[in-house]
Order: sequence, then structure tokens, then C-alpha cells
Amino acid sequence: MPSPDNTISLPFRPRARILQLLGDELIGSPRLAVFELVKNAYDADASEVKVSLLDVHSENPKIRVKDDGTGMSLETIRDIWLVPAHDHRGLQRKARQRTAKARLPLGEKGLGRFAVHKLGDRIRMVTRASGKRECFVEIDWRDMAGKAFLSDANVKVIERDPKIFKDDATGTVILIEDLKEKNWTRGEVRRLLRQITSITSPFSNVSDQFDATLSVPDEPDWLRDVPDMGALLERAPWHFTFNLDEGIYDWNYEFRGVPGLKVEKRTAESAGLPLEVVESAVFDDFGTPISSGRRKKKTADATTTAGIGPIRGEFFVFDRDREVIGRLGDNKLIQSILDEQGGVRVYRDGIRVYNYGEPGDDWLGLDLRRVNAPTRNISRNIILGYIELNLETSQALIEKTNREGFVESVAYSRLRDVVLGAMATFEIERKLDKDRIRALTQAKSDPDVDRLQKPMAELRAGLKRHRLENEFAPLLDKIERDYNEMRESMLRAGISGTSLALVFHEVERGVRVLHNALREGSNPQQLEIQARELVRVLDGFSELLRKGAKARNSLKHLLREARNINRVRFRLHNVRLVCPALEDDAPDTEAVFSFGLMLGAMNNLIDNALHWVQMRWAEDISAKPSPRAIYLNIVDDLGSGPAIVMADTGPGFQDLPEDLVRPFFTRRAEGMGLGLYYTNLVMQLNDGELIFPNRVDADIPDEFDGAVLGLQFKGIE
Repeated sequence: MPSPDNTISLPFRPRARILQLLGDELIGSPRLAVFELVKNAYDADASEVKVSLLDVHSENPKIRVKDDGTGMSLETIRDIWLVPAHDHRGLQRKARQRTAKARLPLGEKGLGRFAVHKLGDRIRMVTRASGKRECFVEIDWRDMAGKAFLSDANVKVIERDPKIFKDDATGTVILIEDLKEKNWTRGEVRRLLRQITSITSPFSNVSDQFDATLSVPDEPDWLRDVPDMGALLERAPWHFTFNLDEGIYDWNYEFRGVPGLKVEKRTAESAGLPLEVVESAVFDDFGTPISSGRRKKKTADATTTAGIGPIRGEFFVFDRDREVIGRLGDNKLIQSILDEQGGVRVYRDGIRVYNYGEPGDDWLGLDLRRVNAPTRNISRNIILGYIELNLETSQALIEKTNREGFVESVAYSRLRDVVLGAMATFEIERKLDKDRIRALTQAKSDPDVDRLQKPMAELRAGLKRHRLENEFAPLLDKIERDYNEMRESMLRAGISGTSLALVFHEVERGVRVLHNALREGSNPQQLEIQARELVRVLDGFSELLRKGAKARNSLKHLLREARNINRVRFRLHNVRLVCPALEDDAPDTEAVFSFGLMLGAMNNLIDNALHWVQMRWAEDISAKPSPRAIYLNIVDDLGSGPAIVMADTGPGFQDLPEDLVRPFFTRRAEGMGLGLYYTNLVMQLNDGELIFPNRVDADIPDEFDGAVLGLQFKGIE
């Protein structure tokens, strides 16, 4: 007969070295290990924690971390400190149980105490709680690791009369010996200092004081003349702050000017607009977008920050162009600090969350955004930024066990989207002043033409070196000729601004692909195939450019067609169209223009208006009548000829007309900035003018208190 089943219960039997592995494997770097010890001091309600690097020139340097916190009793050491993964801090946070200094615990996993084992093999600790005797704890990991199982690895704890924390003093001091990193240089110590001093937020609004300091008694000169970050930040030409709370978005922008450049200082602030956010793009390991479809845009509301709470940010931004940074003073020092510390850090309750803002970390994808829009977007190496969160209200943001940022959850994605949305606000304002700086420091040039001329010049030089210039000259000439024709005519068929940008992109990309193929040694036959492919693309676009001859047309018919094209969009977004010119008894007016070209311009204007009325009235889609409204009419007495006037109930224009019509300037999140530029060129091609009339002069009803503009045509003689 078969033997009966033998069911037994077996416990896990962890090896003793598991504790050492927790320190070595879960903590990414020695500096991060020091941070964990400082964070423990914060949780212990310390006002000050002093980190000392001792005996730096000996064979056995030491690290000492001393705080004046609440300390630990024998019972706490036995029941909590010696119990890996004890969740008492996490339970305190969940219960919103604050300390005497009104702090919520930062720790939650019960593993931070093992950071000491990342630093060294021998640990001695003295600690004392209020009203208790002092406790001495000693751990030698070389001895502990030699034990078979964790249950065999006993720790010696001595309870004694106070020798370190006398009278009523409380706190903890940890001495770490047999360091794994024994060679300390001046540069490494100064980097450790910057790491320690960055632990507390520079604009923390917590009421209590928490200071972290570093000393090197054997080499005090190593820590002298450390740059004053406060003074350095004052030199940043740009300063921006923002706050998002329950969907209310406030921001302040300041351009402080550049010494020696006659560019006026400028400030701007929130104009009552909500924050527009775009859902995060998803990229593969090579930086290629893998998201399907268009990324969704939305207006931030209370749900955006659910589980995150209020988000506050502050950006100090520099300019590394030679003509600018050379005027700031100590430019080598500024560039060095930006290289080492550039980026955006994150703080909760005034204490830093690593590794955000560390070298190699680009949690916002700033560098990739910069590549995609180099004239507007900023990169990590010009910004010193800070994001402040509230620990109590940001419970949906959970720190990784390895202490390297938050778990990449939905809440984390929403945090990124908010910060990038605020960054877009700043970048829009900065571009206004940056363009004015460029106008003074750079030779006058057309940026659109430059975008092609530079790669074309590089390509011609490469062909000349390979003695292929004559063979490819006719193709290159045709590429340049078609490109310039396309730019000058600006898509006479009325193609959208997005497609226009794609045209430019395709041309530039094609030229660069050709240049790279030449540089990599492709044979002439392959080069010719690639060149003719680029010509084929341009020929396809050129067909669009040749359409749209000018003729005498009805303005009423133009408005009717624009309304019909967008009728579904008006209904979908609950936008009212008020157009007196389309009433049955309204008179008609004629002007000379290219109908297709003007229809494309009208669609651009309507697209802009639809966007901005939705931004202003994000939550009023069910109101009757809808506050979202667009006004169109024909006016005969605004100037030298008839005009189509347009107004809306959006937030209105915030910028000067000359800025509004510049290419690639926009206040739309991830907008192309080509709509008004295109419309302006269309009017010029039709001998007209894009105008921004006074609301009263254009006889605009009071309800339409947003943007006002007009398409002024030349009168018919």
C-alpha cells in the first residue's frame, strides 16, 4: 500500500547575510546611504544631524552621523530596530500620526536602517530616548555574515548610564568603520557635501528646523569656498514659480535681464487660465515614441492631483550661449554646477526624494524634448529646479524599495504631466525674451531658411570631399528650389499648420539622412536613390503649392463654408457660433483672394478659438446657453477695405501682435505655433492684412471678451 501523504509546515530560514544584502543591493550608492541615515534622523524629530568624515588619510577612515532626535530605548531596539521590514513608520503615516514637531514619517518599509551596511562592515551605535538609559549597539558584519542563519546572528546591546547623551539629552550617534570606500579626495568630499546640503528643500514651508551638515576635521580647507547656491541662483536670468492645487493653477515668471545686454527685464503672472496637460509619451529604449494615436490633452482639475496633493515648483534657468553666460560672471563655475546638478529635484515635506535631479536622471525627459524643439524647450543642463509635495496628501506616490524615485504608477505619470505642463508655460514666456536676446547677439537670419541651409551646406561639403559634387548638383539645386518655393507660398491649398511642420521636418530629415549616408560611405547609386526619394516627396508637396489662384469671391460664402466644415466640431464641444453676416437678410461683400487659401486660414483661426474657449470654460459644457462661443462677422468700415472680424469667449491674447504672428510661437501645450503665422502670410499673399482691432471699433458684442482679430482685405476699385 502507498504511504499516506506527509504534510508539514516549514518556515523560511533566511541566511544571516540577508541583512548585509539589504544594505548592499537596495541602496544604490554610498551617498544615498548617507541620505538614508539623515532621513532616519528626520523621522526621529531631530533638529540637526551632523555627518563627519574622520581620519580621511588613515587606512581606516570612519563616518559618524549624530543627531539630536528622540533616540531609542532598549524596547524600541529590540522590538522595532532589530526587526527588518517593521512597518511602524508606515502605520504612523497611514494613521496621519505626526511627531512632536508635526512631521509625518518619511520611512515606510523598515529597511532604511540597513543603509549603514552599504558604507562599512563595522557599526557602533549609541542612542538614548527621553527618560531612558543609554543603549550601546555593536555589529560586525564580517562576524554576522559567517553565521549560518539569521536566527543565529545575535546582536550585542548594552544598556548603561549615559556617557554620550548626558543630563536630559537624547539622540543617536552612529560610527561606521571598515569603510568600503577608503580613498576620499577633496572633490568626492565636496560632492558629498552638496548631496547632504541638498537634502532639505531650498523653499521648504515646514515650520520646524532641520539642518544637515558635513565636517572633515582633518581637512577643513576641503569644505571652504564652496559656492553659495543662493548667490548663484540670483544670477539666473530666468525665474519661474508655480502652484497647482485642486485644479487652480497659479504661476509667476521673471526675466531678470542679462548684464551688458539691452534687453528689458520682464515679469508675467497667471492670467486665470487653467493648466493644460498632455499625457506622457511612451518611448522605447532607443527614444522612439511607441504610444498609439494622438496623446490626450486635458485641463488639470481636482482629479489630476488626486493622491498627489498640491504641487509647487520653482525653476532657475540659465543660458549657455557664449554671448550670455560670459556676462553672468564665474561662467566656468556656473557651467560646472549645471553639469553636476542640473535638472529638477523632488521634495516631500521639505526632504528630498532621490534620485530625481541627480546626474544621469532625466525623469521629465527634458533632453529628448529639447531635441524635438531646440529653439523653445529647455534641457537639464540649464535648469536648477525644485518640486515640492506634501507627504500627507501624496500617499499615492510610493517610493521604490531601492530609494531611487517613485514607483511608476498612474499617479506618478500625472505628476510628470503636471510638471511638464508648467514647464511649457515657462518655456513659452522664456522664448519671448530669448528671441529678443538672439536678435541682439546673433546675425539677422531667417530661422526657417537656416534650418535647411546648414545641413545643405554640410551635405555639399561632404559631396565635394568625395568628388561627387557635380553629379549631385542638379538634384541638390532642385531640393533647395522646391523647399524655398514651398516656404514662400506657405501651402496655397490651405493645409493645416501641423502638416506644414511635417513638410519642413520631412525636408530636413531627408537632407540629414542623405548626409549621414554619405558620411558612412554609401556608394553613389544608393546616394542617388535617397536624393531622388527626397525630390519625390518635395514634388508631391509642390502640387499643393501651385493651387489657389486669386479671384473675386464672396465673403459671405467663405464664412458659410467655414461654418459648414466646422459644424460638427461646434456641436461636439458645445460651442455656439454667432455670425450675423450669415443671416438671410445680411448683405454680401466681395473681395479678391484665393478661396482655398483663405478657407485654410479661417479653419486655423476657428481651431485656435475652439481650443481656447474650452480652456477657459473647461467644466461648463452643459451650461445653457454655453459660455463657449465664437463670433464671426463682416465689417466694412475698419480700414481700406472689408474685413472679417472674429472674437471668442476665451482668455484673450496675452502677447504683442508681432509675437503672435512669429513662427513656432504658441501658448498651446505642445502646439506647433504656426496657425497665426500661416494666416498672416495668407493675408499678405492676398494683398491683405491680419489685424488686431479694438473691440469697440469692430462692434463686437460685450459677451465676447476674449481674443479679437480681423482679416482685412483690399477694397475693390
